[in-house]
Amino acid sequence: MQDSPRVPVAIIGSGNIGTDLMIKVMRHARHLKMAAMVGIDPKSDGLARARRLGVATTAEGLDGLMALPGFAEIGIVFDATSAGAHARHDAALKAHGKQLIDLTPAAVGPYVVPVVNLEQHLASRNVNMVTCGGQATIPVVRAVSRVARVRYAEIVASIASKSAGPGTRANIDEFTETTSKAIVEVGGAEQGKAIIVLNPAEPPLIMRDTVYCLADLAASEAEIAASVKKMVADVAAYVPGYRLKQEVQFERIDGSRRINVPGLGQVQGLKVTVLLEVEGAAHYLPAYAGNLDIMTSAALATAERMAARRLAGAPAHA
Repeated sequence: MQDSPRVPVAIIGSGNIGTDLMIKVMRHARHLKMAAMVGIDPKSDGLARARRLGVATTAEGLDGLMALPGFAEIGIVFDATSAGAHARHDAALKAHGKQLIDLTPAAVGPYVVPVVNLEQHLASRNVNMVTCGGQATIPVVRAVSRVARVRYAEIVASIASKSAGPGTRANIDEFTETTSKAIVEVGGAEQGKAIIVLNPAEPPLIMRDTVYCLADLAASEAEIAASVKKMVADVAAYVPGYRLKQEVQFERIDGSRRINVPGLGQVQGLKVTVLLEVEGAAHYLPAYAGNLDIMTSAALATAERMAARRLAGAPAHA
């Protein structure tokens, strides 16, 4: 039986995220095939694994990728490097018509969270996967905002220190800025704030996320809770370790009571608290590294839909 057509993809970045993504593509993708793994350290484990799996590799970075014999056939490129490097990669690959999926906080292209707005951006030449905290929490903010006005949303992402590699640590400032903007642009909150905590606990704890939303007092608690549970189930369809830690919590701030909200001052409203945890699939990374797993899972889900669209005959991108 002839294999079904697949879109060749390349991954730039042979670190933890890039290697985990490669394994996901090779094990689980229906519409993608690994064409190249790109790094800058010839001794990296990611490049060594790629070679053992029969994937073309280069330790010469972007220049090495563009020199590979199969470069012209590659349709989608994942960038798992850094925000600063991505700007250079985007400029170079634009001339070759490649569609980019950016796993850094560079935000060159539109923010994409698969369960919220992927269909709107399937034809975008470059899409940004926000951040691990964004992928985990923005769906919840959107779940609340689709049934109630959200005046303010704040997220706190707590990840194991051991799961935060050099790239993550170098991008902390970009993490908070990018996630805060996406809480508004994708999540639907009127104002947003993001905080990341690197937890040094031993043994390492899995990713935990807390989402706070301030909704109008007239909002329905039952509708919000149902919307959040539906959204959590939708995310878990491509991130199996994504789950509610406990039932959605509500607190009505009314009467003579007020709470201080950044940018709003002393206000009243319905405070919604959602507690999440994300356990990794342990394809390459340990199970506690749910922060990395949710990024690679979201990127894979995005690429699969883009590839399916291409294979159906639609233009590669606008």
